[in-house]
Amino acid sequence: MAVNSGDNVAIDIEGLVSSIKDMSMSPKCCIFKTPIILRRLNEKAYVPDAFSIGPFHHGDPNLSATEKFKIKYLEGLIYRSPFPEQRLRNLIDSVMDVEKEAREYYDGPIGYETNAFVKILVVDGCFIIELLRKFTYNDRSLPNDPIFTMSCMQQFLRHDLILLENQVPWMVLELLFNMTMDPEQPLPLLELAKIYFYNIFSNSLPEDILSSPPHINFTDIEDIKHIPDLLRRWMISLIEEVEDSPQTDNWDSSWQPILSATSLVEAGIKFERGTSKSILDIKFDEGKGVLKIPPLLIQETTESTLRNLISFEQCYPKCEHRFTSYAILIDSLINSAKDAEILGKKKILDNWLNPEDAAQFFNKLYHNAYVYEYYYGSLSSKLSRYCEQSWPKWRAALVRNYFNTPWAILSTIAAAILLILSFLQTWYTMTEYYNLQNW
Repeated sequence: MAVNSGDNVAIDIEGLVSSIKDMSMSPKCCIFKTPIILRRLNEKAYVPDAFSIGPFHHGDPNLSATEKFKIKYLEGLIYRSPFPEQRLRNLIDSVMDVEKEAREYYDGPIGYETNAFVKILVVDGCFIIELLRKFTYNDRSLPNDPIFTMSCMQQFLRHDLILLENQVPWMVLELLFNMTMDPEQPLPLLELAKIYFYNIFSNSLPEDILSSPPHINFTDIEDIKHIPDLLRRWMISLIEEVEDSPQTDNWDSSWQPILSATSLVEAGIKFERGTSKSILDIKFDEGKGVLKIPPLLIQETTESTLRNLISFEQCYPKCEHRFTSYAILIDSLINSAKDAEILGKKKILDNWLNPEDAAQFFNKLYHNAYVYEYYYGSLSSKLSRYCEQSWPKWRAALVRNYFNTPWAILSTIAAAILLILSFLQTWYTMTEYYNLQNW
């Protein structure tokens, strides 16, 4: 604020300082609106289909129909208590205590006053907790359940819950969860979330997930920011052996994208379906010339999941570019439908799309993203060294041209036998001639 005093202008220093502080980003900030440069590639990958979670999309008329579903789940959560109204008051009071801290998790000002913001956090947080609880403990049989009796709702939720803009801080979820725990349902929130998202990248699911829950290394997964951060940390924690250290050099001079799957096969490299539980855990065995890639399920939510994880890595300060590096590597491998078919035949891609669409999907995945830490630099170097050798190429060409079908194998063997017999006959004839000459 400026005050005129004759020819002088007095500046409201305190007001200016306050306004600048309001514009600065809190160290806790981790829930971002996707930058326009990323959003314009696929707007639908970043906005919710049916459920608003958190303040950014709250009040959107296109998402208002599901608000009553969230209230119903909130009621289910509090009415398991003998004193439901008191439980609700306690939940509101607890979130009110951390309201200012929760605001710092969001990038930019929140356009809701305290009571409205706390209401959003309580309703949306309790909805997520009740959803995870119902899914894990198979409590979905009620005829009036608004989520599990409508087949489309699960698809909407699996898309909406992983969006970076559509989040409640994990610390709020844990606070609400700890206040509503049931002794008969002892699994922690982290376990419930991982069970719900267990097959987000894979098509496998344990038959009895409660007796065999997904492995969690709690020492590697801590200080979780929100659900996308959990998914990201989960995949990193499951990497069986970290061979690569990040390469932080210049994009052009320090590393180059690897060849396509077709070119690698022509160079003698074999593809195998990896056994790691993390899609990030890609390894190359130089001795055997085998590139092992864990399977990736490509379904309706795959693009949104990967794009939002990449968006988080691009926005969050000092964040390792693990998924961005993964997108670069897979994009290099898949340049055409033929490349997608090669990986599909090896069951590396569990593809719901046709090969042409799969190739286009990967080719646009990381556009306009920047990488200063590429986590497959060492692997790329190993592949390049192997491809420069001559023998693997000759061997691959021999297999491709002469041993690619049973009939080709039989023909090659027959030709080899005839060649050997012809050589032996020639050698025998020359020997006989030599002996006659000497005799």
